[in-house]
This record gives sequence, structure tokens and C-alpha cells, in this order.
Amino acid sequence: MKTIAPWLQRGANAIGGALFLALFGVFIVQIGARFGFNKPLPWTDELAVILYIWVILWAAAVVVPEREHVVFDLVWNSVGRRARQVMQIVGNLMVGGLALVGLPASWDYVHFMAREGTPVLSVPLMWVYAPFVLLVGALVVRSALGVWRAVKGIGLEVEVRA
Repeated sequence: MKTIAPWLQRGANAIGGALFLALFGVFIVQIGARFGFNKPLPWTDELAVILYIWVILWAAAVVVPEREHVVFDLVWNSVGRRARQVMQIVGNLMVGGLALVGLPASWDYVHFMAREGTPVLSVPLMWVYAPFVLLVGALVVRSALGVWRAVKGIGLEVEVRA
């Protein structure tokens, strides 16, 4: 697993970078058409929104490491190792449990949205919001790994952030 994880992370980063590059390209086309040629292209607005949703949800699900997410660690830094272990287990069980309970309903709703399409490109809304299901699934997996790490006593030290 340790040999395949870096490859998977590089692949996820490459997909995230490609999504962001596509968003940037669409944005440049949009600006050029609107202000350079005074001929706005409706599809660029819609595609930019779709790509923005994908970039944000993809990055939150698989690109941004857990340690880079916003945390409030005032209490964490003021308690001992055993209390941090309990906090990490309970917190991950709550987040992962809620995500796990919500995963089927999230999938059902996103799948239901296949009936509707975007106004200009007619992209089924299922594909617009599909990365949300990926995000919820990633929360379940990250929480399970967080519980496992806490049980093993990994990552319980006080971290000094600049």
C-alpha cells in the first residue's frame, strides 16, 4: 500500500490540476469573448460553474491532506495524549458515522438529479454534483483511517502551526 499511495496521490493531484487548468482556460475564453469581441458565450459561464464545483469538491475529497484543513486546536493543545486520543476517536466516529449514514441519501439525490440538465450545455446535474458523493465517501474513509491512527497512537502530538 505504501508503494501505491504516492502514485494514487500524484494521479489525484494531476486530475485536480487538469480540472483547475480547464477552469482557467474557460475563464480566459469567457473574458476574451465578452470583453475582447463583445460577444459573451453562455456556455463558458455554465462550464466555469461546473468546473468550479468539481475543483472545490475534488480538492477537498482527495487532494488536500487532512492536516491542511482548517482546525481549531485550542483544546487539543491543552490536553494530554490520552485525552487527544479519545477526542480523535470520538470526532472521527461522529464525522465518519454521519457521512456514512448520509452517503446513500446523497447518492440517491445526486442520481435523481440525472433527470435535470444544465440550461445551456444540457449536462445532467448528476454529473455536475457527482463529486459531492466522492467527498462524502472520502470523509468516511478518512474518518476510518483517523480512528485507526488514533487507536495506534499515531499523530497525537501537539502540532505547532505558524
